[in-house]
Amino acid sequence: MLVVDDAMFMRSKASKLLSQEGYEVVEASNGAEAVEAYKAEKPDLVLMDITMPVMDGIEAVKNIKAYDSEAKVVMVTALGQRSMVLEAIRAGAKDFVVKPFQADKLLEAVKRLCPNA
Repeated sequence: MLVVDDAMFMRSKASKLLSQEGYEVVEASNGAEAVEAYKAEKPDLVLMDITMPVMDGIEAVKNIKAYDSEAKVVMVTALGQRSMVLEAIRAGAKDFVVKPFQADKLLEAVKRLCPNA
């Protein structure tokens, strides 16, 4: 799993939750790092924040999907970013979770997209 968020607190929270569920986790702090990490690690799933410095989540999704059309990306977004979520889904994101996320909602999205991971 690749967890991408510019807020270390959110990355740590998601990473800890996924690690406790037995997933191997890699982190990135912006979209540009996410694209590089995706190419290097080929994760089963990406949890991607939308609003980040350097490269936002939507551009990162476009780059990742251009590299791997089968990539599975779940956007993690604050309430009120509906138009950006729709744009991200048009760019290839498979799902979204609202933050601050509830552990069960995040795990539900992960398990739905990666049942065998």
